Amino acid sequence: MSPADAPPRKTAPDFTLPRDGGGEIALSDLRGRPVVVYFYPRDDTPGCTTEAGDFTQAAEAFEAAGATVLGISKDSVAAHDRFRDKHGLGIALLSDEGSDVSERYGVWVEKTMYGRKSWGIERATFLVDAEGRIAREWRKVKVPGHVAEVLEAVRAL
Repeated sequence: MSPADAPPRKTAPDFTLPRDGGGEIALSDLRGRPVVVYFYPRDDTPGCTTEAGDFTQAAEAFEAAGATVLGISKDSVAAHDRFRDKHGLGIALLSDEGSDVSERYGVWVEKTMYGRKSWGIERATFLVDAEGRIAREWRKVKVPGHVAEVLEAVRAL
């Protein structure tokens, strides 16, 4: 399929969320550059720690490609600060405690673990282009190799 035949990209839902270290980040303030928005279930769990570490290790490569990386979970800013400091993370961690942004991105889902149902964030990543449209999305992400695939997609924009 040629780019002219591709379906139109939908606009990424805008948000303003508090971040680790204080302050807020608004997606709309980052227009003009690609943004990687990744949702993860919980700070300081094995998969989430590996994913955040992988994004941190690739932070310079994302920056060189002109992209900003934002991690979002329901954890509080204080929890994000502890997570960042404990693991030496170098990416912005945003707090969606009310799950509003997670719901608008369709990643607040019912999960089943060991036969018990609960609501939580599905691990997912969205690549938002410089015009604020979703260029690509990854659902039910498996962590190994994911960051390299996202970086490749950013470079292809």
